[in-house]
Amino acid sequence: MRAQINGTVIAESDETIVVEGNHYFPPSSLVLEHFTETDHATSCFWKGKASYYTVNVDGNSHENAAWYYQEPKKKARKIQDYVAFYPVVTVSS
Repeated sequence: MRAQINGTVIAESDETIVVEGNHYFPPSSLVLEHFTETDHATSCFWKGKASYYTVNVDGNSHENAAWYYQEPKKKARKIQDYVAFYPVVTVSS
C-alpha cells in the first residue's frame, strides 16, 4: 500500500493493518520529513487516545491529517504506533 498527497509518497508498506476501513502503516514506512507532531488528540472508546501529525508536502501543510495510537487499549494493541490517514491522503495499492 502507498499513501500519497499529489503524487508525493509519504508512506509505503506491504504490511498495513486494516481497522474500520483505514490502512494503518507501520512507523518504519513513513517518509519522516513530511510529518510534524501536533498537540491535537482525540479519544476512541475501544482504541484509546489518538495522537496526530500534520503532513507537509510541497509547502502545503495538512493539519492533523494522520493519526496513531501510542498507548492503545488492549483490543487495539496490534496498531500501536501505526499511522492512518484522513482522505486528504490517497491510500492505494
